[in-house]
Amino acid sequence: MKPFAESCEQNKDVILKVLQQHFSELENILEIGTGTGQHAVYFSSAMPHLQWTCSDLNENLDGIEAWMSESNLENLSGPIELDVNKPIWDVLQVDGVFSANTVHIMSWPSVEKMFTGIGRCLKPQGIFCLYGPFNYDGSFSSESNARFDQWLKARDARSGVRDFEALNKQAAEQDMILLEDYEMPANNRILVWQKAKVIEFS
Repeated sequence: MKPFAESCEQNKDVILKVLQQHFSELENILEIGTGTGQHAVYFSSAMPHLQWTCSDLNENLDGIEAWMSESNLENLSGPIELDVNKPIWDVLQVDGVFSANTVHIMSWPSVEKMFTGIGRCLKPQGIFCLYGPFNYDGSFSSESNARFDQWLKARDARSGVRDFEALNKQAAEQDMILLEDYEMPANNRILVWQKAKVIEFS
């Protein structure tokens, strides 16, 4: 039986509009934390010029495979097992990375390792799009996000809604520059970073 998340159905169209803008000239995308597989199928179907690779922890791969098999999309590959905490990822360099609703369910050290891994596999001028709820200036952007943070921490004290400034610092340490910060429905955002160009000196 395929896994299903109602939130994926609710946010897929607004996310797609942003991805279509920033992934229009890219070729291969790594999705970190593919989850159910719904987003991967929808986005790769809508953007057939992309080769979209699914990845997640081992326990989620069967559900992703169920969605992929039913879709029969030639530009959708994987799913590959990817634990961001591992020092070496079994991933080639990619033009873009997408991740949704991941950093708030990880510990902060795992978030740091994820950015380090992205820094290694993302090509110069590559794009990283991160979707989720974020704090700004150390404050929650809504009461619902504050309640969500309490729920997350009750489930796992190491998790929680992350501060934009801390995430942006991690990106900067991997030579990524913030391009856009989009407001999304339900008090979510999409942060878009671009890896710096390689400068060659003659």
